[in-house]
Amino acid sequence: MRKNKTTHFMSGILILLFAGIFLVLVGRFLYIQATAEINNISLEEWADKKRTTSYTLDSERGKIFGKNGMTLAYDRPTFRIHAIVDETYTENPKEPMHVKNPEKTAEMLAPLLHVKESYILERLEKGINNDRFQVEFGRAGSELSLDTKKKIEKLDIPGIGFEKESLRYYPNGMFASRIIGLAHRENGKIIGDYGIENQMNDVLSGKDGYISYKRDKQGWKLLDADEVIKKPEDGNNVYLTIDQKIQTLLEDVMSQMQKKYEPKRMSAIVMDPHTGEVLAMSNRPSYNPNKINHEVKNWYNDAVSTPIEPGSTMKMFTWASAIEEGVYNGNELYKSGTYQVSDRVTPVHDHNGGKGWGPITYDEGFARSSNVAAAKLVWEKIGTEKFLDYLKAFDFDEKTGIDLPREQKGEILYNWPSEKLTTSFGQGTTVTPIQLMKAATAIANDGKMMKPYVISKVVDPDTHKVVSKKSPEIVGQPISEETADHVMNLMESVVSKKYGTGQEFKLKDFTVAGKTGTSQISKNGKYLIGHGNYIYSFLGAAPKDNPQLMMYVSVKKPELEPYELGSEPVAFIFKNVMEHSLHYLNINPDKENTEPVHAVEIPQLEGESVVDKKESLTKQGLDVTVLGSGETIRAASSEKGAKLLPGDRLILVTDNPTMPDITGWSARDVLQLADLLHLKVETMGHGYAVKQSIKEGTTLKEDAYLGVEFKPPNAEDNQKKENKKKQERN
Repeated sequence: MRKNKTTHFMSGILILLFAGIFLVLVGRFLYIQATAEINNISLEEWADKKRTTSYTLDSERGKIFGKNGMTLAYDRPTFRIHAIVDETYTENPKEPMHVKNPEKTAEMLAPLLHVKESYILERLEKGINNDRFQVEFGRAGSELSLDTKKKIEKLDIPGIGFEKESLRYYPNGMFASRIIGLAHRENGKIIGDYGIENQMNDVLSGKDGYISYKRDKQGWKLLDADEVIKKPEDGNNVYLTIDQKIQTLLEDVMSQMQKKYEPKRMSAIVMDPHTGEVLAMSNRPSYNPNKINHEVKNWYNDAVSTPIEPGSTMKMFTWASAIEEGVYNGNELYKSGTYQVSDRVTPVHDHNGGKGWGPITYDEGFARSSNVAAAKLVWEKIGTEKFLDYLKAFDFDEKTGIDLPREQKGEILYNWPSEKLTTSFGQGTTVTPIQLMKAATAIANDGKMMKPYVISKVVDPDTHKVVSKKSPEIVGQPISEETADHVMNLMESVVSKKYGTGQEFKLKDFTVAGKTGTSQISKNGKYLIGHGNYIYSFLGAAPKDNPQLMMYVSVKKPELEPYELGSEPVAFIFKNVMEHSLHYLNINPDKENTEPVHAVEIPQLEGESVVDKKESLTKQGLDVTVLGSGETIRAASSEKGAKLLPGDRLILVTDNPTMPDITGWSARDVLQLADLLHLKVETMGHGYAVKQSIKEGTTLKEDAYLGVEFKPPNAEDNQKKENKKKQERN
């Protein structure tokens, strides 16, 4: 009896326990059914998510166009291949949906992906062994063209599929690559790295859309799919001021000079000085953004990112400051050659070894690119502090604000007296090429300084409406119109005068106003010396009276032959681009009514009177040098019938020739002398002669050795300068 009571009691307890559990479970199910929630998670929403699939609809990155509408950058569709290796994905064995034969698949894909069979087979087997659903093939399986995709599809390989992805493509290769820049794909998006791609990344980037719908467990869309589609918003298109023909011409001649002279760097800018529009810009070395390799060491646009010493191109602003300040008298004489303001300050030398040209006017000093004239104007006429004000008025202490990334500004080195002097002729102080061009617009544009820009407008790709548009912007007026005209006349003399340093830059049909420059290169605190170890440059505008184009060219450390001038590659680039571009723009030549430069035809000289011929040829503009004490000409550097231009040197040899003072002679003149007198010559350096191994007045013998050292314009005794600076600091 006791046992039965205990059994009944325990049974009752169990019945109550199970009843309680049942009630809890039923209550829970009733709660879930009534609220459709578990742990604050909506079952309805959870089921929707499980039944709903969603795909991203990629937006298209905006295109980049040139001034003429040429496409410079766009998204090109490419494909990424994958292989499904999970055999459960196949529902019908007769129609396999996965890779059934890895060896055969590898054999068929390898030639089209340009890899070894083992490369593909290894990845397929690794995916199968690790129970992966699908595998990809790295770089070899990405960025496939549509043509390659079609070839693979024709093979009908089970388990092989593709995903579409966009690749940024630059159809013109190296064309304006430093301006356009570069973009890469990251996490499914294209992101700009350099140039306009980086500067306008937010404008070019679009907003992705998506499509979502409900599906069954096999992935098929339900009849009532609740489909939602959000269309992608493509990025806006960006139009540049770059002119296709001018840029193409610039790229071509830059490549020619790169191949011929192999310089370390080259930069060139072509601009409309009235608007600030950059019509062309190029640098060397450059790169093809479609074929990037590890050899590219410099990703920056040197024209806006690399400050350099401007050399004598700075003199146009020195003269402009003096004229504007009202302290300039172009006819005033000064003693050229060497100038020293005190014993503690390094003397300034003119570029012909400090010999100078005797007393000359300041106007002639500009054409000859006299360092002494520039230094005297700043120290004695303008005043060093006032000159600094002008440098700042020309914005040499600020970035230009050009719409390109990573712009740098130069530094006005202006602490010590020697630095204030050297700044006047472009040494010590640094600027970028685009800073020079911006400042020069004030000279070429009646005193009004224009902000440079390369972006013309932004356009909506769907509506074709202009979202934003750039207009010319005056950012200062450091000088008056009268001063600008005066400086333009001086710059014309650089090119047109027989003693001007820019005669090589003359154009056939247009009058050029410009300024040459030769700047030194600092390395480890010291300036480099030697033949070709300089930056050669020129800044010019044409036609002179109403400049339609302004151009800057610089060439750093070209590989020159002993007889070649550093200005030769610069002149080749400038003349070809400017002459052809002005004609392309239908600018009327301004030389039609100008007085032509007449060549001097050399008459019979041998056996003729030295006095008579020297007087006659000198009157025609030739620089005649007589060697020897005889009265009759025995030999000449030019034969009968040859034609020379005014300013060219003609050497006449008489009896008992002696060594002349060749200081200031060009390499060409020295080589002619050596050839005429049968001397063995060795040249060192570049520019104009500053030292000679045979003293002046020495009787010359055949096969005598003549060593000549050359220095370019603005090159000084660097060691002395460094020593003087140390003295000043002490």
